[in-house]
Amino acid sequence: MVSHSKYTTDGAAADVILAIETSCDETSAAVIRGGKTIMSNVVSSQIDIHERFGGVVPELASRKHVESITLIIEQALEEAEVELKDISAIAVTQGPGLVGALLVGIVAAKSLAMALDIPLIGTHHIAGHIYANELVHDMAYPCMALVVSGGHTELVLLASEGEFRVVGRTRDDAVGEAYDKVARALRLPYPGGPHIDRLAHEAEEAIELPRAWLESESYDFSFSGLKSAVLAVINQTRMKGLELNEAALARGFQESVTEVLVTKAMRAAREYGAKQLLLCGGVAANRGLRSALAARCEAEGLPLLVPPNSLCTDNAAMIGAAAFLKLKREQLTGLDMKADPGFSLESWSVGG
Repeated sequence: MVSHSKYTTDGAAADVILAIETSCDETSAAVIRGGKTIMSNVVSSQIDIHERFGGVVPELASRKHVESITLIIEQALEEAEVELKDISAIAVTQGPGLVGALLVGIVAAKSLAMALDIPLIGTHHIAGHIYANELVHDMAYPCMALVVSGGHTELVLLASEGEFRVVGRTRDDAVGEAYDKVARALRLPYPGGPHIDRLAHEAEEAIELPRAWLESESYDFSFSGLKSAVLAVINQTRMKGLELNEAALARGFQESVTEVLVTKAMRAAREYGAKQLLLCGGVAANRGLRSALAARCEAEGLPLLVPPNSLCTDNAAMIGAAAFLKLKREQLTGLDMKADPGFSLESWSVGG
């Protein structure tokens, strides 16, 4: 399925970036002007291919990227009403992600950069999620980003523009992984997050589940124990021959996840003097998390920035927004760039 969206802001700079994102199971290309204006943002989703397996199959994802990448780039250029000669630079996700999937985008980006003789910018996927906010908001520093996605759960401090410091991360499952595993245990379709969120909002009560706070001063997260607690409830209920209240279990799971994420994010924002809290990544579309975080931020007078849902999931517009940080500082990438599944966010900082 191919979808596209277009937002406009007051991007004054004339630099036009063609951005490519193929880190997992979305093939996306976008044209971004001045780091803030989305001229086009085309996303081809592979959910219908992978849902039968209950998760992303890397080889299938890479193969689909190969089939789609040229058409998606052409569509992005057409919707932006620009030609290749109008492009100032090529941005592409360098990592983290699935190595085979990353390579498809990187080869396409290198080929275009070489053929057009224009700069290449290898871009960090999580920096993209964070700077998706810049496409619709004005970011103020220092700020704290809560990154929640299928593969990442992190608290990232931005002391200044493009300076990343990870102050907390998951020690096991990312929150998106936990949602998918719980959904699978409840025999819900993939991806599981939206289905758990829907069930949680239908529930009139919640099954109480543990919260993993870890050490008192830690900003790290852990969700494997919570996942095990959910499985224990399911198994015990079935062994007793009782009917499982799936909605109450989904609500209990979501309340546990949300309370830990919100509490630690707010505490980190206060400790580091953040002027804003940013919610980023695919799980940022979760209604329960959004509403809980919005309520806490309003109560404490802290501005909360959240992109629209179309910019929360993987897309190339966010890669273009992050790449602009490097382009305007002329911090470019050589054609010998390699895919880096374990790419460090802090090393991608503009001062890094």
